[in-house]
Amino acid sequence: MHRRLFAISLGAMAWSMPAWATSQEAEASSPSGYTVPEALLQQSVAQRFPMRYPVPGLLNLDVQVPRLRLLPDQNRMGADMEVIAAGPALNRSHRGMFDLNFALRYEASDRTVRAHQLRFNRLRFPTLQPSVVDLLNTYAPMLAEQSLMEVVVHQLSPKDLAMADAMNMQPASITVSEKGLVIGLALKPL
Repeated sequence: MHRRLFAISLGAMAWSMPAWATSQEAEASSPSGYTVPEALLQQSVAQRFPMRYPVPGLLNLDVQVPRLRLLPDQNRMGADMEVIAAGPALNRSHRGMFDLNFALRYEASDRTVRAHQLRFNRLRFPTLQPSVVDLLNTYAPMLAEQSLMEVVVHQLSPKDLAMADAMNMQPASITVSEKGLVIGLALKPL
């Protein structure tokens, strides 16, 4: 019993200090776990964009790479996204922005951290007439949901999870900190 507890404690310490993080970066007040830096999160999300959403016969909305923000006080992440609208219904292409924030969840089947529980904020197009922007705002929540709902923010590799697996542990909690995501561990169910 004591040996198992000791092994779990050692493993948790090893898990909380991945090879790319140094002990000087760790803060005493930050939660323990596997830390995924903000830059790595941005790089992972950038691989999935740009995305195009056509509104048949009217326009295309091209969503560019989101700029992620950490929101540790809400334990959520935010994303600012540029949207380019063009098509037969518009005289020219127009650039706009929308922002949203979202919670995170772990998907064990493919070892990914995914966006969910999206909160959409208004779409802004400064060069379009307000009535057209209102129409676009009708589609904007759906666009936001299609662009980011369940988007993979990070994928853990088998190597990342090797120590946890050896200790019969799995990723559990996800905490947004000032430096990135901290993925906590819990024992696997029996």
